[in-house]
Amino acid sequence: MSQSSSRGPGSSPRQVPQIPVVVLAGFLGSGKTTLLNHLLHRSGGSRIGAVVNDFGAIEIDAMAVAGALGDSTVSLGNGCLCCAVDVEELDRYLERLADPAAGIDVIVIEASGLAEPQELVRMVLASENPRVMYGGLVEVVDAVEFARTRELHPEIDRHLAIADLVVVNKLDRAEDGAGVLALVRSLSDGAAVVPATYGRIDPEFLFDCRPSEERIGQLSFDDLSRHDHDENHAGHLHTGYDSVSFVSDVPIDPRRLMDFLDGRADGLYRIKGYVDFGPYDPLNRYSVHAVGRFLRFHPEPWTDGDRNGDEPRRTQLVLIGAGIDAAALRKELQACTNDALHADEHGMWGVLRYVREGEAEEPEASYDTP
Repeated sequence: MSQSSSRGPGSSPRQVPQIPVVVLAGFLGSGKTTLLNHLLHRSGGSRIGAVVNDFGAIEIDAMAVAGALGDSTVSLGNGCLCCAVDVEELDRYLERLADPAAGIDVIVIEASGLAEPQELVRMVLASENPRVMYGGLVEVVDAVEFARTRELHPEIDRHLAIADLVVVNKLDRAEDGAGVLALVRSLSDGAAVVPATYGRIDPEFLFDCRPSEERIGQLSFDDLSRHDHDENHAGHLHTGYDSVSFVSDVPIDPRRLMDFLDGRADGLYRIKGYVDFGPYDPLNRYSVHAVGRFLRFHPEPWTDGDRNGDEPRRTQLVLIGAGIDAAALRKELQACTNDALHADEHGMWGVLRYVREGEAEEPEASYDTP
């Protein structure tokens, strides 16, 4: 390992200011983007830069944080950062964000929901950039889906064991929140475990989760130095999942879309993106988030560019699942399009069941399918 990759937190082999790089990980739909957006809006004057990694070809998560970050974000789509990018390429992205002119205080790497956290930690520790230092691993847990996630992917326990901070999110909807917290604490090997709803944590946690030499020592030298980039990326979560991207410049019929969502197969675990309902609501696009059997919509006003016709209004969706039929899903979504000039006044009722009163104040909430 190089000199810079072997240094521990708190050490500084070169006399330059160093910016902590925090890895933000967690399984599909756990709330990573929601948490990052919360931190961006309540950072208390500290400037946060981000590397946002989407698993699908459409960079939905990057869209969600771009407005808050402006030019302080790097977006990487269509693959897991742990396998799609090498250390040298990551260094180029970090170089841009760590430039003193950017004035950034902390850099967050928001990993795809199928990334391998251990590999991302290794990449940051192997960085040759003297201006950055490893700032810790934050693992986000979906309290509602935790039992099912562990059953499907026992390696989640290993992710928790190397985390420096674990955020147990969506506790407001968990049947046994106390039990989930206790189980996570037993698996987290002494890391701080913070309960949360809507991804709300004190921004200071982002700065305080810097690992000690002892915690980094829990990762063996072999773990940190090996290059786990074999052709099959064996053992990585994303090997069992596929993504489907769907884009339409023709508005979506809400009734047809709800039929599709209500009948979605169990293997289709995650859906995210933005929907244009055209004449059914000409003022708003709707962000959609589905995790397992949970679903929610949130109306967002079209931007000035969209309203003025400078940018096309369109639907952009990413669907992620195991054993899914991409062609069949695209065909079903294409059947949801409707360019009718006159909208049924009751057509949006099915969608509005998933937009609760006060959603504008709580945009991160998710709701169970009735």
